[in-house]
Amino acid sequence: MVTDKTIENYTKIYRKALTDRHFSEIETEIDAYRKRLAEMYASEDFKKFCNYPSTNTVHVYAVIAMCLGLKRYDLSDREIIDTINSGFSVRKNFFRRLLRFIDRLPIAYHIAEKWNISDHDKRVMDGSLTYDYFNVTDGKIEYCISKCVYIEMFELYGIRSLCKIFCMTDTSSYENLPKHVEFIRYSDLSDGSCCHDVILAKQN
Repeated sequence: MVTDKTIENYTKIYRKALTDRHFSEIETEIDAYRKRLAEMYASEDFKKFCNYPSTNTVHVYAVIAMCLGLKRYDLSDREIIDTINSGFSVRKNFFRRLLRFIDRLPIAYHIAEKWNISDHDKRVMDGSLTYDYFNVTDGKIEYCISKCVYIEMFELYGIRSLCKIFCMTDTSSYENLPKHVEFIRYSDLSDGSCCHDVILAKQN
């Protein structure tokens, strides 16, 4: 359920992002963001996308609203993604520390394997992702995704390429499991025809 508090929480994150990157006229953009996000949450498309339990549509829409605001500053995709990530730095640092702790465990790869299998099962169940294949063998996971509801949400607002901010979460996560996991991304749907990833157990 979306509340005024939800909008204000994301507004604070966006304010931090704008402040960290020294943008001008921050208050004007913050007011516009608050209004923009409220309108997006009230849309029929938002209600439709909320039908995927494995996808945090509230969060995705909040990020899309930030992207739309930053597009007005004539920034590159890379600059927009870096700006938004700075706003979420507290949350990202928490998960980074958690993953670094997991990487100290001898069962780190098996934990990552269970995450992937569980996520796959949830995505297939609610239809948020379409897998061409999902193969799990000893020490290796390989999959190809040809349809993704995250892409559909970004594409609806004409900013498909900026969905890479979510595609990149896999890469950044596995970077924090360097002792036990090797992650290879051949392509993703933000700028390609499929998301093709390989996850390998490192031999220590």
